[in-house]
Amino acid sequence: MRIVVSNIYVDDQDKALAFYTTKLGFVKKTDIPLGAARWLTVVAPNDRDGTELVLEPDSHPAVGPFKHALMQDGIPFTLFGVEDVHAEYERLRFAGVVFTQPPVAMGPVTTAVLEDTCGNLIQLAQKG
Repeated sequence: MRIVVSNIYVDDQDKALAFYTTKLGFVKKTDIPLGAARWLTVVAPNDRDGTELVLEPDSHPAVGPFKHALMQDGIPFTLFGVEDVHAEYERLRFAGVVFTQPPVAMGPVTTAVLEDTCGNLIQLAQKG
């Protein structure tokens, strides 16, 4: 068993696609119209057959309070692994990405937390 697809709830699929591709560097894999929304996924550019991240509309009534509570408490919705969290922090800050936590060593990992412009906090983590 392995993880094939994961999702993140976004308030605007077009805005999310722009952020996740132009700022974070993912590439669009799937874009299938499904009525008012789309099955819209991105993948890591160096692993195009790897785990897909679905940019899922946050229109379900339970999602708004959930996302709001996570943001209020400063809890990231998901985590992305990076080779060098300090370099990513600088690259993304230069690109205008807002961070709520700069790189901090936490035992065997160093993490940073950013806002994805779509109502989520995302943690970046580097092992070692």
